[in-house]
Amino acid sequence: MLRRRPIARAAVRTTAVVGTAAIVGGHMANKQAAAAQQQAPPPEAPAPAPAPAAAAPDPIEQLTQLAALKDSGALTQEEFDAQKAKILG
Repeated sequence: MLRRRPIARAAVRTTAVVGTAAIVGGHMANKQAAAAQQQAPPPEAPAPAPAPAAAAPDPIEQLTQLAALKDSGALTQEEFDAQKAKILG
């Protein structure tokens, strides 16, 4: 007759204890989370914030930025003139 070794018995016992603890711990965590959710008041939807009034862009600053873009080569003279006409009206 074969007898189980004491090490194997201890390993099986440890596995059973750890598995049971994991299941009980998970159950308790779920139970506590449900209780906390029931106690907490429902979150209120935040009221939409009014859009800030758009400040009128400064035409001088816009022209300065356009000139810098033209000087750097990012804009051609035709693109600069078109944007300048839009800004000046």
